Amino acid sequence: MHSFLHLFPTTTRSLPCSTISHALSTQQLKPVLTTITEASLNQHHLIQLNSRLASLTRSTRYQDALCLFDEIHCLHHNVKPDHYTLSTALKACASLPNLEFGTKLHAYAIKSGFKPYSHVSNTLLFLYSKTHHLASVERVFNEIEHPDVYSWTTMLSSCSKLGGISYACEVFDKMPKKEVAVWNVMVTGCMENWYQVHGFDLFKQMHFLGLKHDNYSFASVLSTCYIENLGFGRQVQALVVKTGFLFRASVLNAAITMYFNCEDVENACRVLEEVECSVYDGITFNVMIDGLLNVGRVEQALLMFREMLEACLGPSELTFVSLMSSCSCRRVGDQVYAQAVKLGFEQSTSVSNAAITMYSTCGDLNAARLVFERLEQKDIVSWNTLLSTYAQRSSSSSAFVIYMEMRRSGIEPDEFTFGSLLSCSEFIEMGEMIHALVFKNGLISRVQVSNALVSSYSKHGEMNQAYQLFQMSPKNLISWNTIISGFFLNGFPAQGLEQLTKLLISNLRPNSYTFSIAISICASISSLNNGKQLHAYILRHDFSSETSLGNALITMYAKCGTLNWSLRVFNEMIAKDSISWNALISAFAQHGEGKEAVNCFKAMKGVGRVKPDQATFTALLSACSHAGLVDDATWILNSMVNEYGFDPGEDHLSCMVDLLGRAGYLDEAERVIDSKHIEPCSNIWWTLFSACAAHSNLRLARIIAKFLLETEQNNPSVYVLLSNTYAAAGQWEEAARVRESMKNVGVMKQPGSSWISI
Repeated sequence: MHSFLHLFPTTTRSLPCSTISHALSTQQLKPVLTTITEASLNQHHLIQLNSRLASLTRSTRYQDALCLFDEIHCLHHNVKPDHYTLSTALKACASLPNLEFGTKLHAYAIKSGFKPYSHVSNTLLFLYSKTHHLASVERVFNEIEHPDVYSWTTMLSSCSKLGGISYACEVFDKMPKKEVAVWNVMVTGCMENWYQVHGFDLFKQMHFLGLKHDNYSFASVLSTCYIENLGFGRQVQALVVKTGFLFRASVLNAAITMYFNCEDVENACRVLEEVECSVYDGITFNVMIDGLLNVGRVEQALLMFREMLEACLGPSELTFVSLMSSCSCRRVGDQVYAQAVKLGFEQSTSVSNAAITMYSTCGDLNAARLVFERLEQKDIVSWNTLLSTYAQRSSSSSAFVIYMEMRRSGIEPDEFTFGSLLSCSEFIEMGEMIHALVFKNGLISRVQVSNALVSSYSKHGEMNQAYQLFQMSPKNLISWNTIISGFFLNGFPAQGLEQLTKLLISNLRPNSYTFSIAISICASISSLNNGKQLHAYILRHDFSSETSLGNALITMYAKCGTLNWSLRVFNEMIAKDSISWNALISAFAQHGEGKEAVNCFKAMKGVGRVKPDQATFTALLSACSHAGLVDDATWILNSMVNEYGFDPGEDHLSCMVDLLGRAGYLDEAERVIDSKHIEPCSNIWWTLFSACAAHSNLRLARIIAKFLLETEQNNPSVYVLLSNTYAAAGQWEEAARVRESMKNVGVMKQPGSSWISI
């Protein structure tokens, strides 16, 4: 009773308690007891409501939790939210996240005086961190009088994730006492925001200060080590082994990731083998599967997937997405997708999207469409994946049908949608229609869309529209490459070089693809001066290590008549591929240096690192044909078939027939045509027909003429060439008879014409 003495007169305060109890009547005690009872009931009611609010938040029913807070605040007039109510509501608000409702709660915290409570201010930090509101995070933190470890950690984590690394470093340096959790936040933040050097330095400082690393700091550093800092990563791994943290799944997974980042598959597998299977988790298998797939070891990835199933570690969506995205074998793809369906992932949007991609890659459009139609929750990726599948097969009508279905389903198209449609547009009218749709949907300002439109107009030869759109649109390097390539492919090389000049004085730096287009332009117009300037720019700006540019320069110098420069560029190249050797062989062939081309091929075989392809043999046989090297050509053709296992193609046979025909070996040329390797086309027959005329081989000429007249239906050139063959052999009557039969069948020779006036 003594806590309520202020309610009574001063004279009674000195009386004994027993006297007071006798002096007070029941009527006088009733209001006091009522007030106590109501306060107790309200407090009990608030505790129940807080418990219910916390339960809703724990069960992720965040929206229901916010509705309950509204009910407590607005409907229960006798019960007012306390700091626990507010903190729980803020947590639910952050988990949604709902910034608008959160700012109202922030205002209520200030008005009610609850903001100084640490759990309220910390939850406000968490709210603004989840809603990516960095300025509010900094403001709330600066208003906390005595921040605890959670406050520091949340603020530094938010700054790191939201791009405020510099501010986070300043605050970190001012901290009076740094816990391991705070160090981990800084290390992780630096790693995730590409401040690896600073992150590594912080990790080293922890070590020098004697702070014990935990699985978080080890995992952060290891997973972001690449080939340039592999040495440091190995040292960290040694520390991990020494401290026993390799037996933590997160650290094991990070170590495996490090070696896959460095494309060191053997050491990645070795790390896995050094640890007992009981340490593995689902992420371990996902990391191994994804890493093996990225380096092209599909069979090993599938074996790892089988081990995962045998270990009873359920595959995740990521597992199936990785496997099906990299699968090009229909049989294997069917098995993986069947396993996904069996484990209940059939309605997973990401898994189904990967299955659509997989079946598209395998060429089964029906299966891809079936997976798509069975998917209940289709997103923009689902529609774009199916649409691009039809677009890649140039099925513009089907692609537009997919687009219309997509629009009817309520999905808004994006830049990828219109890019796919433009890639398969067969007529300029389609491109113009898509241009209108892009403009209507407000996507014309997207640089990816404008680039696709410029490419489409260029493809259809509408360079005026392409250039007009290019000038009006935002530009990146792809934009410049597209317009330069467009001018080149449409027969405007000078305009292409002009755009290159404008690019060089802009803020953008050209890449190797830009220079490959420009060098091709110089080669097409034999512009040696411009080609040399480009070569100088490439050397000055450290592009000389690009193999593709070296290949382009070899071809350019050869077409400009400077074979010695082609050879010089080839000799100075750091890395040579099959295209490099082919370019040099073709350069020798163009300049009539057949023997040098053959010697180049022998040198290529001697190096051994690069194997010739079919283009190599085409260039070689062409060089031999122009130089009359029958023996060398025969050796090369035999090497192609017997040593490298290539079947001769039309180009190879044409070169051989031309060479043998020029040299007068018509019977050998006939045997080449009659070989089992390929069905000869009319071009090869015409090549041999011309050789018959040059060497007066009437027997073979009659056979070929009969074949050509059957296939080309009274082509006048056949009659003319056969008549000339008879004339060259001195059989004038036969020549006249052929000319007469030509008139009888109504075939007329096209008269010659000349622009030269007399």
